[in-house]
Amino acid sequence: MKRLNFSLFVLALLMLTSCTAYKKVPYLQGSEYINTAKIETPLYDARIMPKDLLTITVNTTDPEAAIPFNLTVATPITANSKNLTSQPALQQYLVDNNGNIDFPVLGTLHIGGLTKGQAENLIKEKLKTYLKEDPIVNVRMTNYKISVIGEVASPGTFTITNEKVNIMEALAMAGDMTVYGQRDNVKLIRENAQGRREIIPLDMNDAGIVVSPYYYLQQNDVIYVTPNKTKAKNAGISNSTTIWFSVVGTLVSLVSLIVTIAK
Repeated sequence: MKRLNFSLFVLALLMLTSCTAYKKVPYLQGSEYINTAKIETPLYDARIMPKDLLTITVNTTDPEAAIPFNLTVATPITANSKNLTSQPALQQYLVDNNGNIDFPVLGTLHIGGLTKGQAENLIKEKLKTYLKEDPIVNVRMTNYKISVIGEVASPGTFTITNEKVNIMEALAMAGDMTVYGQRDNVKLIRENAQGRREIIPLDMNDAGIVVSPYYYLQQNDVIYVTPNKTKAKNAGISNSTTIWFSVVGTLVSLVSLIVTIAK
């Protein structure tokens, strides 16, 4: 009877441990609450940051009128040719540390902290003095990138062409977390426009992440997936084993040398 009770106790303990381990694996737990709470979050729109590279185009029905407001440079057709292309290459604007760019004719414009739409409206307003019609202004970020490192299948830096990416998409780009990644301890490293850096812990097990202000990533964000204790122990065992085999190999070689000399 005692053996039966002990066996049942061990079985219950194993089941409890298994359930506890399982709870650390699935993403977005408790989604029922999020769905019923009907929490509304604003649509994400990236803001321009210092050191961003931008392409800004100005177009009107009269192409000649828009030429002075487009930052272009004529390039040779071939390396040794003096003839220029009919389609000049569009140059990029580098946002300085103060959030400013030098715009043709208009001079210095402060666009740091503005969204793409706000920057376009600012330039349109400035151009009213010079153009007879409302121009079409298009602002695009060309270096919008994020990095994912740590316990993921394919760590790396990824360029985002649509200027919008959430943390789930970022993990997908990196091949998702490995079984050794701590889903409740993912770290977001972020730098703001003033150069201040933050390390923000995120719990991917919690469905509340989808309404978090950190769900959508900013340009240059870094995601670090922390390894769990199992990975740390395995790494320690692996290193110790390697060292042990190296020591044993050296000793065997030394003994063989001594035996050979003794003969």
